[in-house]
Amino acid sequence: MSVVGMGKRILIVDDAAFMRMMLKDILTRNGYEIAAEAENGLRAVELYREVRPDAVTMDITMPEMDGITAVKEIKKLDPGAKIIMCSAMGQQLMVMEAIQAGAKDFVVKPFQQERVLQALGKVLG
Repeated sequence: MSVVGMGKRILIVDDAAFMRMMLKDILTRNGYEIAAEAENGLRAVELYREVRPDAVTMDITMPEMDGITAVKEIKKLDPGAKIIMCSAMGQQLMVMEAIQAGAKDFVVKPFQQERVLQALGKVLG
C-alpha cells in the first residue's frame, strides 16, 4: 500500500469527538500524522499558531467560534494555510462562504475515505 500522507501533519477541528476519531482513523491509516485536535474554532486558531500543521480539516458549525470565522483568523496568521471544510449535507451556502474566506476544498459528512484523501492530496499537491 502506498503511503499517501507521507508524514504530513494535519490539524483536525470538529466539536464532535466521534467525527475527529473517524478522521483521525482515515488519516493515520493513510500515512498522515495528526498534529493536533481542536473542538472549536477558537482552539483551532491557537493550535494552528502552535503546531503549524501542513493542512487543516475544519468543521463548519461549532461552538465558541464557527469554522468560517476560524478560517479567516487562520488566514490572517498564515495566508498560505491549507484548509479543507467538513460540512453536513445542506450547508452549501456556508461552504461557499468558507471557500471565499480562503478554504481550499470541502468534504461532506459522513466522511468517505477516498474523498478525504483526494481533498488533502489536492491541497497538499
